[in-house]
Amino acid sequence: MAEVFVVVEAGVKKVTLEMLTIARGLGEVSAVVFGEADTAKLGEYGASKVYVATDSAIQDHLVAPKAAVIADLVREKQPAAVLLASTQEGKEIAGRLAVKLDNGLLTDAVEVAADGTATQVVFAGSGIVKSKVTRGLPIVTIRPNSVTPAPEAATPAVEQLTVTVSDADKLTKVVERVVEQKGSRPELTEAGIVVSGGRGVGNADNFKLVEELADLLGGAVGASRAAVDSGFYPHQFQVGQTGKTVSPQLYVALGISGAIQHRAGMQTSKTIVAVNKDAEAPIFELADYGVVGDLFKVVPQAADEIRKRK
Repeated sequence: MAEVFVVVEAGVKKVTLEMLTIARGLGEVSAVVFGEADTAKLGEYGASKVYVATDSAIQDHLVAPKAAVIADLVREKQPAAVLLASTQEGKEIAGRLAVKLDNGLLTDAVEVAADGTATQVVFAGSGIVKSKVTRGLPIVTIRPNSVTPAPEAATPAVEQLTVTVSDADKLTKVVERVVEQKGSRPELTEAGIVVSGGRGVGNADNFKLVEELADLLGGAVGASRAAVDSGFYPHQFQVGQTGKTVSPQLYVALGISGAIQHRAGMQTSKTIVAVNKDAEAPIFELADYGVVGDLFKVVPQAADEIRKRK
């Protein structure tokens, strides 16, 4: 059975486990890791082999060296497919890899069949297409929160890669790294509970109400594009077609109308609760539970009830 490469970005994230789950249906799973490798976690989700590349050329430059390492490994091992995350880095590596291999590329897939056919959700979730690479092997980026990760234990063999990178792949050098300060809230795309605010929140100060409910529930904070464009909340917390895709167990939408752009980023959430004073808001078509009312009255009441039960 041919290998299927799963490219692991910094740390084993939820999307990594999703890719491992998808890869098991395509062949023998091999993880490609740059830097420290959590082999135990990778093995827990089916990786039977872990390729580890550690070299200053990878750490000191942008993604080009990583694409070069994967391209060399593909030429040597001839895998059945290569899966990467549909993140900023993952898609750039995938694009460079496709050029290096003169290969086709599919992005933002939510499923990959055994024959390499990828399922993609298009036009903000209003359509589904089936696509297949017609030149080379399937190089596919997987949209985060597309499938539920399922463990299948394996004992991975670890192989250290010899890194050879040309000068052409070292043209952009990293001169400084700044670690982003993170709070106690879970990462948006990893969270099991997400509370998002929209234009109906009114202003940036009122987003404290959204944050308070999220903290009481132990969840992450999100925002609609309208809220972000209005300056209510930072762009990195935007949920939607041009933001992040989430699929938590519980999604709470506060003052969000439910435009198709936003729905594309959260419609696979397991349970959706919406609070909006407009009874005709499109979000209610998607919500499992809807409250027609003033969020500035509803949310404090909900918060009080949550505190009583803690």
